Amino acid sequence: MADLPFHDRGDFDDADRGFIAKLTPAVIRTVDGRVVWDNDSYDFLQADCPDTAHPSLWRHGRLCARQGLYEVTNGIYQVRGLDISNMTLAEGERGVVVIDPLISTECAAAALKLYRAHRGDRPVTGVIYTNAHADHFGGVRGVLPATGGGVPILAPAGFMEHAMTENVYAGPAMNRRAVYTYGPALPRSPEGQIGAGLGMTVSTGTMSLVPPTVEIVRTGQEETVDGVHMVFHVTRGSPEMTFLLPGHHALCLAENATHNQHNVLPLRGAAVRDARAWARYLTETVSLFAGRAEVAFASHHWPTWGRERVERFLGQQRDMYAYLHDQTLRLLNKGLTAVEIAETVQLPPELEQVWHTHGYTGSLSHNVKAVYQRYLGWFDGNPAHLWEHPPRESALRYVECLGGGAAVVAFARRYVDENDLRFAAQLLNHAVFADEGNKEARDLLAEVYTRLGHGAENATWRNFYLMGALELADGIVPAALEPAAPDLLAALTVEQIFDSIAIRVDGPRAWHERLAIDWHLTDLGRRYRTTLSNGALIQQADPRDESADLTLRLTKAQLVGLLAGKGVEGVEREGDTTVLRRLVAVLDRPVPDFAVVTA
Repeated sequence: MADLPFHDRGDFDDADRGFIAKLTPAVIRTVDGRVVWDNDSYDFLQADCPDTAHPSLWRHGRLCARQGLYEVTNGIYQVRGLDISNMTLAEGERGVVVIDPLISTECAAAALKLYRAHRGDRPVTGVIYTNAHADHFGGVRGVLPATGGGVPILAPAGFMEHAMTENVYAGPAMNRRAVYTYGPALPRSPEGQIGAGLGMTVSTGTMSLVPPTVEIVRTGQEETVDGVHMVFHVTRGSPEMTFLLPGHHALCLAENATHNQHNVLPLRGAAVRDARAWARYLTETVSLFAGRAEVAFASHHWPTWGRERVERFLGQQRDMYAYLHDQTLRLLNKGLTAVEIAETVQLPPELEQVWHTHGYTGSLSHNVKAVYQRYLGWFDGNPAHLWEHPPRESALRYVECLGGGAAVVAFARRYVDENDLRFAAQLLNHAVFADEGNKEARDLLAEVYTRLGHGAENATWRNFYLMGALELADGIVPAALEPAAPDLLAALTVEQIFDSIAIRVDGPRAWHERLAIDWHLTDLGRRYRTTLSNGALIQQADPRDESADLTLRLTKAQLVGLLAGKGVEGVEREGDTTVLRRLVAVLDRPVPDFAVVTA
């Protein structure tokens, strides 16, 4: 800790550079008065770091909590601190091009209003989504004119597919784990939530989506919107894209390089990202653009100015992802497991001494495990781990072996006294899973989680630990999320709609069901067949002409309504109408508030 460069005030200078005005008060509400964003609740971060927070994370929180309108360079502005992401505005010949319009329409509208108050009532003449995550597109209807027509929307190829699958297929589980990632139920205080790494937290307003009108399909593709010229660099995976604005000598990095170590695999869950490709794309970014950029800005945090500083920043970010990838592979090929590698790998001293490599969102520990997972999966090769009992069954046996719940707590207290909080947590987790009513174990585990959280440099680790402590004491905190946004449901393809139904089939309950339904989508001119057999729902577009149990003629909107269990008028039916009820009868419902820290 003492070796960290707290004397270096460069990030604070950069975070304040170009400041124009704050939103006062920094509280954003829905039309009915519900608060969806409150940046003023982080004012406590202006005090000195207390014992209940890691000084490095406290420093990072102070930087991320800065909010307002900032000038990045002539003609480019950012609104920061009004959501977990930034909204960037590039001024054109007639209006302004909005880059990444936040998560919520309310926050995006407030950001645009703040910009217009100081730069004039310029119309939005273009929108760019740099990434397919919701914090890069969700607020779009808050900046588009009411009609929305005629405004080009640029996004990387594959944007819609990724945006839909991430938000729908594993959505319930991700939303539940997001409660732990962002800690919305925690007090915003020195003892509670002090940020989320990429920003302070996520807004909770209305999410929207307007499909892109222009796809960026290749590196080197050039587009001009309202006189704003852009040269794109496609970075596959998320999908994501960076781009140079040559007329401004400015480089948009999306979130490929931010002022922290990002996630190779988020704790909330996602597909594992490729750290090797990440490093290579950053090398390409340096080669393509670094010598032409006087400033680099991203969808999170604050910009970096100066060609040499931009190139050094990108080079260090690249080296970080390459190092953690290559060292993980080196050590797994020597037989080390993911957990062992995570305890072994350290960043090189030069990288450890720059703040932007620190794990405020991702961490070296869980990123190394993600790289291992990408190559070797969950299994570490030890046969003892091939067929373990599930957590509760294992806990019962461990507690029995240790002499009962009281004995486990006694052992745990000894490890707490020795400050081995990690092993104390493991022991107490067994005690709680074996007997949820063991109040002594729950209380001590909550204390251990609190101490681990207060010592964490990583914001998401802190929130996970503190949320675990909260739920042990007070019970499950429901996800404070709206139902699936209408825009997202409407944007699902027919294939994605049927996929979202297939993953809800209760397999054992459907083992002996056999049925086939033909769906004629009259507005699309397509026919689909879904067949249920052996507990699997299979879809096929434009199938062979074979008889089905039921044939339905309907629009895509009617399909969404029908499968959502709503009454739908005007659907033509031919065949056995009980088939649809039989299908619905074997569909399971997700559990949005499943237990995490108890069995």
